[in-house]
Amino acid sequence: MTDKVIYNLQNISKTYSDKTVLDIDSLTIRKGEILGLVGPSGAGKSTLLRILNFIEHTDSGEVHFLGKVYNKDSLPDLHTRRKVTTVFQRPYLMTSSVYQNIIYPLKIRKQNYDSQRVEKIINKLGLTQLKNQRADKLSGGEAQRVSLARALIFNPEVILLDEPTSNLDPANVKIIEDMIADYRNEFNATVVMVTHNVFQAKRLATKVSLLYKGKIVEINDKDEFFTNPKHKVTKQFLSGDLVY
Repeated sequence: MTDKVIYNLQNISKTYSDKTVLDIDSLTIRKGEILGLVGPSGAGKSTLLRILNFIEHTDSGEVHFLGKVYNKDSLPDLHTRRKVTTVFQRPYLMTSSVYQNIIYPLKIRKQNYDSQRVEKIINKLGLTQLKNQRADKLSGGEAQRVSLARALIFNPEVILLDEPTSNLDPANVKIIEDMIADYRNEFNATVVMVTHNVFQAKRLATKVSLLYKGKIVEINDKDEFFTNPKHKVTKQFLSGDLVY
C-alpha cells in the first residue's frame, strides 16, 4: 500500500424521492487498500459503490478521483472510467462460452491480450474445465467466478465488489476471496468491498467502514475497528445489538 490517494470524497449527498440515502462529509481511499463497507441493509453501501464507479452522480459534493475533480455536472471520460470495474452480487453473463465472457472486455477495448495470463486467471478461479461451456448454464458460484475473472482480465486499478460471495458455498467463497487478495497483492490494486459478512471483512479488508443511515459512523484500520471500536453504533453493530 502507498500514500497515493485514489478517491477523496467531500460533502457527498444522494437523495431518492426526498429521502437522503447518502450523506458523507469526507472519505479517502488510498492505493492498495481493501476497504470493507459494512452496515445494515439500506445504509447506503451499494449507492456509495455506484457513485465510486460513476454509474450514478451525486446530488452535491465532489468526487476526487486520481487527482481530478468530478461532481453532479461532470463525469470522467471513458478512458478514466475504465480504470474501475465492478463485480455485482448478481452477475450478468452472455450466452456465449465462459472463455468468451471472460475476454469480452478486451475485445470491446480492441486490446491484444496475453493468452497465458487469461489461462492463469481461469485456472486460479477453477474454471479450466468450464471454459467451453455456455455461461448461462452455470451455477451461482461458477457464474460469480466468471464475473470476477472478467473484471480482472484487463488489470483495473480499482475493483468494486457488491456482496461478491453472497449465498455462495464455502468452497466458492474461498476461491473468490483468495483471488481478490492475490490480485491486490500482485498489482497493488485498490479494492472496495460491500459485505454483510463481518468475518469476510476481517479476512480480507485492510480498513473497515461502518455505514449507518447514509453516514460513515466509523472508519479505521481493520484490527482497530474490530478490537477497539470507538462509536456506540459500531459497538452495537459488532455485538449484534443494533436495532434498525
